Amino acid sequence: MALFDLPLDELREYRSASTEPEDFDAFWSKTLQEAREHDLDARFEPVDTGLSTVQVFDVTFAGFGGHPVKGWLTLPTGVDGPLPLVVEFIGYGGGRGLPHQHLLWASTGRAHFVMDTRGQGSAWGAGGGTADPVGGAPAYPGFMTRGIDAPENYYYRRVYTDAVRAVEAARSHPRTDPTRTVAVGASQGGGITIAVGGLVPDLSGIAPDVPFLCDFPRAATLTDRQPYREIGSYLKTHRGRTEEALRTLSYFDAVHFATRGQSPALFSAALEDQTCPPSTVFAAFNAWGHEDKTIEVYDFNDHEGGGPFQEAAQLRWMRSYI
Repeated sequence: MALFDLPLDELREYRSASTEPEDFDAFWSKTLQEAREHDLDARFEPVDTGLSTVQVFDVTFAGFGGHPVKGWLTLPTGVDGPLPLVVEFIGYGGGRGLPHQHLLWASTGRAHFVMDTRGQGSAWGAGGGTADPVGGAPAYPGFMTRGIDAPENYYYRRVYTDAVRAVEAARSHPRTDPTRTVAVGASQGGGITIAVGGLVPDLSGIAPDVPFLCDFPRAATLTDRQPYREIGSYLKTHRGRTEEALRTLSYFDAVHFATRGQSPALFSAALEDQTCPPSTVFAAFNAWGHEDKTIEVYDFNDHEGGGPFQEAAQLRWMRSYI
């Protein structure tokens, strides 16, 4: 697929037309306050993985509604704490998988926590272990329209809350350093990373890679590739609900979390990416609130983006922050 979005010079100036709700901050303050009424109850159970260079813990903590959420905490052996911490969020449809799949960050001498995504983990990878016990109104198959009838019901309200609680859970382990924490993730994980960057004010940095969940009004009309197409497919059936759906989505648009970002950031975008179009990524990047921000651009890549090259860029970038 050739270039299909705006030219790069226009991308660098692009701003989203997504309208921020007047009660955005109040909505998220209340949501997180309600979540924190439940004991975090972070439990770290050692796992015998057969790996000798890392120690792995099977983690369970209380996310949205006090629901149990799973994760892996991986620590390098032979390295004294407290350790700088990398918290990672997973792409759409994937789960936390198996511990040996997550060795990069622990190999740098940092602690690494990967959060399972509730209700996902059955589309690719090695599976997940976190249910989503909340029902909802009629939705198109997938996750993008679950509870789209109202912000209070929307699926990503639960996921973003889980993600904030995941940071709190990872920071609660005695061998992690809460003052040196970076959030990372690709695609859906990148969108969640930006949301966490707007909701957790004391992060050391964030690194969203080809992020999803950005600039919903443009994304839903620019690309017909899944998962954004789920929104159009839902509205194709539920005629006349476009305004209602976009209102709900505005509470979860990474662009609005980005304006609240208070830490350094390393983004990436791929100019042939039809899954997360580059203009939607630049919408979040250009809105990011901290002046110390960089974006890596991959001219001829689709949603795979920079892949290992972006990981190498993150390794170089992270040295300056944790």
